[in-house]
Amino acid sequence: MREPFRVDLGCGPRKPEGYFGIDRHPWPGVDQVADLTLGIPLGDDSVDELRAFDIVEHLPEPILTMNEIWRVLKPGGIAEIFVPSTDGRGAFQDPTHKSFWNPNSFAYYRHGDAHRETFGDAYGIVARFNVKGLWEHHAPNNVIHISALLEAVKP
Repeated sequence: MREPFRVDLGCGPRKPEGYFGIDRHPWPGVDQVADLTLGIPLGDDSVDELRAFDIVEHLPEPILTMNEIWRVLKPGGIAEIFVPSTDGRGAFQDPTHKSFWNPNSFAYYRHGDAHRETFGDAYGIVARFNVKGLWEHHAPNNVIHISALLEAVKP
């Protein structure tokens, strides 16, 4: 039986064991150096699990990022995203943050959500996810993160 293919986007020097790490910097343990602003350098429907911790906010095109995450996930594949929320200071404190997120942001990618169904085509959103969970994590200095657990919905 084959092991699930697990990918850590923007893994940096902290890639978990059992994951294939992609980062733009050649940290020790990075398996593939790539510029994620251009997309994810993996095939369609090739990933069972994807984690993106503290990376999506550094990418300038949130729709491209979410479409790419969806594209590489297998049907039913799981993405776990950890991102600073605009509900706290963390989203705005880092000068390298390019996109901004809060729990409502995920509505535009949620299968069947009115935001997704109304604006998806006009905005170029092809990604569709079942949102399995959204959680807030509070840290010191009014830094709030959102953890999103998403399941790829594909025909």
